Amino acid sequence: MQDHLTPAHIVRELDKYIIGQAEAKKSVAIALRNRWRRMNAAPDIRKEIIPNNIMMIGPTGVGKTEIARRLAQLAQAPFVKVEASKFTEVGYVGRDVESMVRDLVEQAVNIVTMEQKASIREKALANANEQILDILIPPIKGKRNANISPGFPMAEEERSISDQSDAELNERTREKFREKLMKGELDERVIEVEVTVSAHNVQVVGPMGMDGMDGLQEMLSGMMPKKTKNRKMTVAEARDHFTEVEADKLIDMDNVTRDALERAANSGIIFIDEVDKIAVSGSQGSGPNVSREGVQRDLLPIVEGSVVNTKYGSIKTDHVLFVAAGAFHVAKPSDLIPELQGRFPIRVELNSLTQDDFVQILSTPRNALTKQYQALLSSEDVTIDFEEGAIKAIAEIAFDVNQEVENIGARRLHTIMSNLLNDILFEVPDINTDKSFTMTEEFVKEKLGTISQRKDISHYIL
Repeated sequence: MQDHLTPAHIVRELDKYIIGQAEAKKSVAIALRNRWRRMNAAPDIRKEIIPNNIMMIGPTGVGKTEIARRLAQLAQAPFVKVEASKFTEVGYVGRDVESMVRDLVEQAVNIVTMEQKASIREKALANANEQILDILIPPIKGKRNANISPGFPMAEEERSISDQSDAELNERTREKFREKLMKGELDERVIEVEVTVSAHNVQVVGPMGMDGMDGLQEMLSGMMPKKTKNRKMTVAEARDHFTEVEADKLIDMDNVTRDALERAANSGIIFIDEVDKIAVSGSQGSGPNVSREGVQRDLLPIVEGSVVNTKYGSIKTDHVLFVAAGAFHVAKPSDLIPELQGRFPIRVELNSLTQDDFVQILSTPRNALTKQYQALLSSEDVTIDFEEGAIKAIAEIAFDVNQEVENIGARRLHTIMSNLLNDILFEVPDINTDKSFTMTEEFVKEKLGTISQRKDISHYIL
């Protein structure tokens, strides 16, 4: 983990994408910094320092998931988001809670594999270019006299000179093509490449679904015979293909697996969303909710710290950071079993978004919706600008609709923006005149003003 990621720096980075929620940002920033502190603490106490798991409480669409996801990206840590409502108690058909840890390890393996491939990319690329060169100008193999007719014998010295001259000519030609290949002059040429494909796709389904069956499926697929087939592709496509194949050969999967398990165990972040859906209040103790408390008890040992077996090896979850989140409209955090509550000692409450928040969300973040639509339309040489009054009008309408119907936070902006720009998105490919638009306050109110005034606005609910 980078030592420059101080809590203040982490919050500044989160501010680039998430509006408001200062308390939640501060809590996750401290949690992330504590990981660096633990890794640099004295070895005799390091194992005793456990992460302070976080419980985020707040309505949908206020940034809970985005905070956790951006945090993982900052730390370059394995990150998995799961919905607690999709888990079932052991003994019921469905996903078991250990699957989220297996997903985390899988994510860690992917991250480490990509890093390893990046470090050996130059060597893999050089090998790939040589393979393409072998297809374009095959090297001379064997002796020339193998192709000489027996009726015309050639002296040993003559054969040696002939073989040498052919080899030199071949090498000079290969060198010229190698230079062209490196300059990209041959990228559009179509060549025939032999690719390996699996003869069979083995599907293994156990009584508990696919969870835990991945290793067996991979083993059986590996036992099946491979077959090859020729496929036509451009030199540029062949370069990507061969580079990937060569990278797979060059990386050491044992090292990848070992590093991935260590990274998942010490830096992994698991975001458990909809945790309020498994809370059981006094009136919810039977029927379809019978397994809710069971799911909580299955989650408990994972969050506390236990050993989970994966196809890459065993992993201890003692130092995995767990971030739980829920709206808790009906249930309350106190409806969770006490043992599970105690494993999330840091509680942060996220605020509902105000109209001013919507204005900032539309204009400030790097991935603001207005910037996304500008990027989409720029692909067709269309420019679109949003006046300040237009942004305020969109924010006001989104806020009013959230007040009238279900409050879905910033996600409401997607619906509003889609309705505002649908006609433009539909028509611009066929417009031959000036392709520039300016969103004004008047246009927004004319297009969407009646939405917040209508009582029946179910059409605009996501």
